[in-house]
Amino acid sequence: MSNESKVLNVELTKSKIHFIPDVVYAQEPTFETPNQLLKLDLLVPQSNRLLPTVVFVTGGAFISANRARMPQLRFKLAEHGYVVASVTYRTVPNSHFPAPVIDVKSAIRFLKAHAKKFLIDPNRVSVVGDSAGGYLTTFAAVTNGSKQFNMGEHLDQSSEIVTAVDLYGVLDPIRLGVGFVAQKDADAANPIKYITKDSAPMLLMHGTADQIVPPVETERLFNALVEAGVEAERYLVPNAGHSDDYWVQDAVIDLVIAWLDRHNKT
Repeated sequence: MSNESKVLNVELTKSKIHFIPDVVYAQEPTFETPNQLLKLDLLVPQSNRLLPTVVFVTGGAFISANRARMPQLRFKLAEHGYVVASVTYRTVPNSHFPAPVIDVKSAIRFLKAHAKKFLIDPNRVSVVGDSAGGYLTTFAAVTNGSKQFNMGEHLDQSSEIVTAVDLYGVLDPIRLGVGFVAQKDADAANPIKYITKDSAPMLLMHGTADQIVPPVETERLFNALVEAGVEAERYLVPNAGHSDDYWVQDAVIDLVIAWLDRHNKT
């Protein structure tokens, strides 16, 4: 047996990714507490320049907001050179519409306000969400840079983003029957009513076998975006269900990254 060490030549093709957990981005009231701490986790590639950023909004039927979900997508985005912020937002039964919409926009503004600290380019922030998170992502996109979404004490809910990606997102949350939207707020909770020519470009993806959120929901949104002159693309994934293994495959993640890259060129 040889006592000589072997040599492994390594080519530097990746940078380190720093994980920064439990960053408090806001304190908001719920039925249980006047100050719920809303947190996000950050993946920050090691870099000597400011980087494009993705705010990831998790799904969970508006009753859960587990920001640890979809790690494959988040880590691949970070390896590709994006800062990734996965956010928790207020949920049912302790909060209802429009609280989570306000939370996502608050997270965007927080990240821009602390851009240099986290190596964020404030002019290249995008949002990606799945299921209920797709609904919240859609709201961020359609009200992009607009002050038309004014609710309660939150007088300015504008928060400019570059683009958005909606993965099998809900369009009609009342249909889920979880009490997220009161019947009296049904009109205000419809993202389509906020679409303008200034809404952010959107990529929409849906599985043909989705039994939880029917593909027609992203189809309706896609048609409304196109009719308003907003740049949008929609892809159907044959045989894919709701948040199943199809959504962690390279073909899906690579398409998401390609769309983000297209809209985040310097």
